[in-house]
Amino acid sequence: MNATTILSALAEPVRLEALRLIWDGNEHCVCELMKALGASQSRMSRHMATIKAAGLVTDRRDAQWVRYRRASDLPRDVIALVDAALALPVEQERQVA
Repeated sequence: MNATTILSALAEPVRLEALRLIWDGNEHCVCELMKALGASQSRMSRHMATIKAAGLVTDRRDAQWVRYRRASDLPRDVIALVDAALALPVEQERQVA
């Protein structure tokens, strides 16, 4: 677990929003994340692989779906970093004139 990997995982809007959902401590099916974020299964799986590689979530296979939850053994400084990122206002997509 290193700062660059964690910050990279937090830097992409879909991943940040997925973490916002998962950070409640409950388990979330990838199908739930797909629906909430409007992402395809393959796109959501790629994003979740990045978040998992950063050490922020764990997963569990349930038949054809994968369920994700916040990693239980995160250091306090990592939790504080993610909490700070999630506390920032959500930037709306900018429209180009």
